[in-house]
Amino acid sequence: MNVETTKAPAPSAAERARTMATRGGPAVLMPTQEADPTRVEPLLHHVHADGTAALLMPAHHELVGLAWQAPRGELTAMLEITDSAPVRLREPVRGLLWLTGWLQALDPAESRAEALAVAEKRPDHRLLDVGHGAVMLRLVPASLVLADAEGTASVEPVEFADARPDPFCLMETGWLRHLESVHGDVVGQLARHIPDELRGGHVRPLGLDRYGLRLRVESITGDHDVRLAFSQPVGDARQLAEELRRLVGCPFLAQTHGH
Repeated sequence: MNVETTKAPAPSAAERARTMATRGGPAVLMPTQEADPTRVEPLLHHVHADGTAALLMPAHHELVGLAWQAPRGELTAMLEITDSAPVRLREPVRGLLWLTGWLQALDPAESRAEALAVAEKRPDHRLLDVGHGAVMLRLVPASLVLADAEGTASVEPVEFADARPDPFCLMETGWLRHLESVHGDVVGQLARHIPDELRGGHVRPLGLDRYGLRLRVESITGDHDVRLAFSQPVGDARQLAEELRRLVGCPFLAQTHGH
């Protein structure tokens, strides 16, 4: 179980949901009207800015058949997206995002148009299979629910659409992996900010956003998440480097861009 040990400024629930959707972690789709729903991992999924999810599915999958048989707007389904930590942890799941709404089958022209819309944001060779053994489905959300270390929250589709993903969400994985594998000394410097009662645990980099850095402390008493807040929200690499330098106390960390 993850325990948030400090409360510091953090992204809103809608921003965290947009960030999680943008990262595009593993997802499963299931109908909500069946007593024993079939869980299937789409071949590819993409959540658009308005919360609508595009789902690449095998053309002959059972859910595709159900979507075609039901009048549009009458088949409800849920897409579950998992947000996993960038580094190997004993409890790797950082959060879950559930999108519940109406699953729509798309005719061939709509399916191709959806694939092109996804390709503009997320090019992927699997989209070429549309019309050749694969089809696109669309999930129109009625509600979104987010659960992570900051808490559990319901997000309205309009809130999701109005929010923006964290500016560092697509660089986070590479940066944190590099931090753990190459700069263990930096992690040690960051560890001086954690509460005294957690100092004996194994400190790992967990997350990065415009409000701060998150660490996971793995100890014999369980896993504890600590947020190290920046002095102010940051929006670009220069500001990020300055805040990390402040946390670490290292004057060279800011020399990564433009120096």
